[in-house]
Amino acid sequence: MKQQDVCEVNCQEDEKAALIQEELSSTNTNGAAKIFKALSDDTRMKIAYALSLEEELCVCDVAHIVGATTATASHHLRLLRNMGLAKYRKEGKLVYYSLDDEHVRSLIKIAIAHHKEVEQRG
Repeated sequence: MKQQDVCEVNCQEDEKAALIQEELSSTNTNGAAKIFKALSDDTRMKIAYALSLEEELCVCDVAHIVGATTATASHHLRLLRNMGLAKYRKEGKLVYYSLDDEHVRSLIKIAIAHHKEVEQRG
């Protein structure tokens, strides 16, 4: 049985490939891959999405929103912070988290929008 998603002949555009290889060699794709790895956990993605919908949330609210314990939410928020995706501020006895910047907010919203489109297409 022939595969439909594989080239039937070997053809490569050497000039195009060389330009792309040069760009790849000077770009830290591993750092970007770690961002996606951090977001590959459903609970962390829910937390990130919740933070994209609200400017900032306290740890207790995050835990309540995603249906987790405060300890579990804190663990996931700490990981997001360590990956550079979230930041926090302490106000008295409360800790508030927010997404690190607009790039992260855009990344989350684009991922959610893309998934919704894929679901609609079937």
